[in-house]
Amino acid sequence: MADQGQDLAVAEELGHQLVRLLTMVGRAKAQFSQATSEGIERAAYALLAHLVREGPKRITALADAVHSDTSTVSRQTSSLVAHGLVERKADPEDGRACLLVATEAGRGTFDRARAERTKHIAAVVADWPASERRTLVMLLDRLNTDFENYHPLGEVR
Repeated sequence: MADQGQDLAVAEELGHQLVRLLTMVGRAKAQFSQATSEGIERAAYALLAHLVREGPKRITALADAVHSDTSTVSRQTSSLVAHGLVERKADPEDGRACLLVATEAGRGTFDRARAERTKHIAAVVADWPASERRTLVMLLDRLNTDFENYHPLGEVR
């Protein structure tokens, strides 16, 4: 039982640190998006990033990939289309469907945002030894993967 108590204590501290991190990230994102928003919602950057990294997708596949509902993704991608950052193209596998594709302008917007984000993250961890930075990346990847695969109520999105 002592192990379970210790596990819960560590989980509680991890929860506290995650809330603290999310608060700081939220603050940084708000400041960052004011400087680089180019008129689109912060949430739309995640969609643009996915399309740049993973390539064209149908709206339903994009919604599944970002763990969101189709109506939300539809609204956000409409904004990206209106800003010329994403375009709709006929799906070669099914002419009735369309694919969302990042435009050159979209790639440029994403690249600028990524470079700015990278610069700030590098500044935050500049004093860390390289081995600790690599360990953090490895552990965050593992934590993100485990959260993506965790379905406490059995729902799968």
